[in-house]
Amino acid sequence: MPQLQFYHPFLEDKMKNERYQRQEILEGFGVAAQELLSKASVLVIGAGGLGCPALQYLAGAGIGKLGIIDHDRISLSNLHRQVLYSTADIGRLKVDIAAQHLAALNPEISINKYPVRLDANNIIELFEKYDYILDGTDNFESRYLINDACILLNKPLVFAAVSGFEGQLAIFGVEDQYGQKTNYRDIFPIPPGEGEIPNCAENGVLGVLPGIIGIMQAAEAIKLITRIGQPLVNSILTYNLLQQKGYEISIIPSPAGSYHLPSSAAELIQIHQTKEEEIEEIDAAKLAKLAADGQALLIDVRETTELPALDLPNIVKIPMSAIDGLLALEIDQPHIVLICQHGIRSMAAAALLREKYSNTKKIYSLKGGIARYPYFYSLTR
Repeated sequence: MPQLQFYHPFLEDKMKNERYQRQEILEGFGVAAQELLSKASVLVIGAGGLGCPALQYLAGAGIGKLGIIDHDRISLSNLHRQVLYSTADIGRLKVDIAAQHLAALNPEISINKYPVRLDANNIIELFEKYDYILDGTDNFESRYLINDACILLNKPLVFAAVSGFEGQLAIFGVEDQYGQKTNYRDIFPIPPGEGEIPNCAENGVLGVLPGIIGIMQAAEAIKLITRIGQPLVNSILTYNLLQQKGYEISIIPSPAGSYHLPSSAAELIQIHQTKEEEIEEIDAAKLAKLAADGQALLIDVRETTELPALDLPNIVKIPMSAIDGLLALEIDQPHIVLICQHGIRSMAAAALLREKYSNTKKIYSLKGGIARYPYFYSLTR
């Protein structure tokens, strides 16, 4: 016998009010602040270690429209810190699984997913659709691009970064009580060289740290939207997990001429055209084919202590710490393949060799490094 579906508008209103009741009864928050959240739109860039906790708490708080940008797929190495996913999700797009869980958490909000790689060509169109931007990326190229686009579009930016046992948090592009705004370039005017500073994949990170910082990032966004408390406008907070301590440093605008910000979308594209686009990233199967053909020199730029040790035809080991040896190397083969643990140092090394050999040789980088391929041992002799 079919069940009767009972509906009454009063019950629907009661359920809606109950969802946010615990924050609406807060002194200084109330229904008015909740209304501001419901009308706000937030774009989260990166559904990884920072993005996962930030997205969950923003969705739970009742942000009206959430956007998620991430082109990556879930891997086993993500799960110790990206607890929005499970082992069964490995290989699936992060935005798909994240959107699915967030919709189940709060079906009252709108969730948009963008399984794309953020770049200078699509960033303006995406950012224009949202009121607030959260940067959960883990590389400097993206951070400078996001910063410059936010300044160009006058969008508030909630920035966060983690590495090892430390995290950082700041708000850019928002006026303080003195009418001043700052941005990421006021702290770091010029991007570091490729591979100069390792990210989490290279340096490691304790899983709970991005959880803590990601939640703090969501909290700063909520404070901005609802106009409560003292958001980290023109300040950067550094948090140390091992000591459970943090310290805050004020940021002031840099002197004129310290850096250049793009004044148009066209100039943004011109400034942020990446050299990496000229370097082909290949998978392990193509690497094995190039090695077997004998037309490629394989260069392992990892340190001597890193495993697995590779035993492939035509391979040499020149660590990035001995970069002069790499640049001094005379190479006869028409193809060069750079290899490292996670595909970061190899891209930096490939960029250096491209400058040396111009267009005379084809240069590749192993995408994701050997850590991406559990079967890599089978490629060795």
